[in-house]
Amino acid sequence: MIRFLAALAVLTAPVTLPAWAQQSQGTDITNAIFKNRSGDCADYIGDYTATVEDIQKQTKYQSQVKIVADDETCTIASNGTPNHDFNGATARFANDFKPLVSEFQVPRNPQKAAKTTPLGQRAYNAVLFNGVPVDLLSAGCYRPNGPRADKNGNVLAGCTARDPWLIDPPSYDKYFGVDLHNAHTQPDGRYHYHSNPNALFVDREFTEPSPVIGFASDGFPIFGSIFKDDSGKIRAAVSGYELKTQDRPAPPNGPGGKPDGTYIDDYTFTGNGDLDECNGMTVDGQYGYYITSTYPWIMNCYAGTPNPSFQK
Repeated sequence: MIRFLAALAVLTAPVTLPAWAQQSQGTDITNAIFKNRSGDCADYIGDYTATVEDIQKQTKYQSQVKIVADDETCTIASNGTPNHDFNGATARFANDFKPLVSEFQVPRNPQKAAKTTPLGQRAYNAVLFNGVPVDLLSAGCYRPNGPRADKNGNVLAGCTARDPWLIDPPSYDKYFGVDLHNAHTQPDGRYHYHSNPNALFVDREFTEPSPVIGFASDGFPIFGSIFKDDSGKIRAAVSGYELKTQDRPAPPNGPGGKPDGTYIDDYTFTGNGDLDECNGMTVDGQYGYYITSTYPWIMNCYAGTPNPSFQK
């Protein structure tokens, strides 16, 4: 256990959670690996803290997370600070990290909708148990006439989810400046993940299925990458998306060349993997999304109805 108030003296100025979420102490989850596989967000209620460092800035921060629940929803409040060190030597954040308070409401009894909902840029897609949101779509795309187009004809900002040839950040990460957790900061300083957080679960030991590491905005859990298949084998889940085989349209109608994963439009859903179009599946009666080592990394759409509290 960490006494939060005693720790403040050695840290930067804290960002205060809402009054209902104030805590005097919490469970220390610094670099924690979770174990619970429950799909009910209420099974994770509690106060959590962590002491971490912005490596490049050599600045320490106190992470604060509180989870409460009622019969219908769980509320996850945090100061937006991860439970692990961040901004390592290989990262190039365009904006300095800033702790920012957020509150997300997660439905406790999610149901699949009649049709899936596509991801968008105006809402976060999920929140992990360290209180950091998942924001999968970039605002970059192929736009060779753009004012800041790079040598590949791509711009890193100003594109909408409806634009063709939207850049997939994990495949273009050297330009997005992400750290070892596939995360970086937005213009307001908010830290967020674009794919596997490389935290909260172990993805290279096939001894037991992965835990739940957070919840999507539609209320369905997000599992790590490992599950037990129908044959009883414990292995990594395989995405149902594959690279297209036909060359992209040549400029100016497209970036040209063979699909290599730079753009979301490089992929097509074949259904040849374990997971559905949203990157989810049902295991032991529980539907959830799974981290994958290939696109779409965490999720590609919502199987249920997104909660409006995730809007930016």
